[in-house]
Amino acid sequence: MKVADLEGLALDYWVARSLHDFVREIQFTDSGETVSIRGNDRGRPWDGRFTPSKSWDAAAVVLERARRIEMRERSEEGPAQCVAEFEGGRGPVEGRADSVRVALLRAFVESRFGDSVGDVLHEPQLLMGVSARRIAEATAGDTFEDVPSPDGHIGDIQSPPRP
Repeated sequence: MKVADLEGLALDYWVARSLHDFVREIQFTDSGETVSIRGNDRGRPWDGRFTPSKSWDAAAVVLERARRIEMRERSEEGPAQCVAEFEGGRGPVEGRADSVRVALLRAFVESRFGDSVGDVLHEPQLLMGVSARRIAEATAGDTFEDVPSPDGHIGDIQSPPRP
């Protein structure tokens, strides 16, 4: 599928796949109509619906990764346009759409995967870098954060105090 044609659920999915430094799991909610993610973005945990194509709150995680950005709103001369360079991307890329938000998101996906992507994988998945692996339902309930304990942290061997 061409990145220039991504919208709605497919765009949300590929944006989540592009955020492999943040997103750890992708699920689908609302009878498969909404992308749901699990991850931690720069100290902010996220566990729930992820709809950057509909919400600037979600799209802000992409905007924060822009090193350079130029946007132009839709006008009589043509569609909205976004030329951007992203952290870890392939250099300047351009996205076009009916809105600057969708143009930004398309540019971001293109910076990670090029001008085309595969189909949406409609099953729970774990992201490992740019690849996704199908996961069992039981994994979806696991957490990636250390569980605090009153006597120490995970990995702490808790040696006895010295006299």
